[in-house]
Amino acid sequence: MISTDINLAVQHLNENGIIGFPTETVYGLAGNAFETEAIHKIFDVKKRPTFNPLIVHIKGIEDIEQVAQEIPPMAYELANAFWPGPLTLILKKKPHIPDLVTANQDTVAVRVPNHAVALELLNYINFPLVAPSANPFTSISPTSAEHVEKYFGNQINMVLDGGECAAGIESTIVGFEDNKVIVYRLGALTLEEIEKTAGTVSLVNKKEKKPIVPGMLLKHYAPKTDFILTRNVQQELEWYSDKKVGLLLFDSYVSHYDSNYQIVLSEESDLQVAASQLYNAMHQLDKMNLDVIIAERLPEYSLGVSMNDRLERASKNNITLKIKKWI
Repeated sequence: MISTDINLAVQHLNENGIIGFPTETVYGLAGNAFETEAIHKIFDVKKRPTFNPLIVHIKGIEDIEQVAQEIPPMAYELANAFWPGPLTLILKKKPHIPDLVTANQDTVAVRVPNHAVALELLNYINFPLVAPSANPFTSISPTSAEHVEKYFGNQINMVLDGGECAAGIESTIVGFEDNKVIVYRLGALTLEEIEKTAGTVSLVNKKEKKPIVPGMLLKHYAPKTDFILTRNVQQELEWYSDKKVGLLLFDSYVSHYDSNYQIVLSEESDLQVAASQLYNAMHQLDKMNLDVIIAERLPEYSLGVSMNDRLERASKNNITLKIKKWI
């Protein structure tokens, strides 16, 4: 059920229910971060492995010490610069944070969402929320209430409608090791923006077997349709000339190909606009009963780096149609 009734959302959360939860990045699947009953429901509904930790959402920087301890000064600098916003910090957890939230690690992922409905909800309750993306494990992330409803229907208590997500891709995840700032997951906050506050950072964003933070698994954000990422869309189109193909493009259409099967993210070449449209475009293409989706690699700077990270993970482990052509 999709609703704008925050009081109903509060009621469900107070009763250890789980809801679709709007943020500026993507919709989350939210429950009480202190209650294992609610947390288990999230893992079960998403079919998410418990070795993959969750992000805790708080209403403001003043609540950070509810969930974390031994917080480094740089963490406060980054939080003051970018909260509320698409920055998740990896910090030493307080003992009362359930191990299920942190995948039995001694750190917890924390952020303050920059979304009016999310912040209003967090101000109505007296506990933080865990809220991984509201999609089945490895599927395309949801950026609208309708996406969440289609995924889960009556498996969850409700979807709190906050409109379409403005940023459109997940938060950037940052941690601290040996007094160094480490980016574990690329996201809606760019490396360039982080380095203005933190100086040079290191990037460690792939760990397949036991992820330190959410979003590190190699296969993620994937449509059901076979998905290919390329720098040469025309060449791939020729290769799959006998297939029904959809195109995901950055800023211009491919000539002499049916425009009904093409989605351009930003005709103005605006990476922020492209990011806000990325997952919605993937959802649209995935509904077209295509044989394959061909995605154009985006420019390798700013948000283009984060979007390419998502597209690379979406393209992992698909059936290789090229091989099938020769069998």
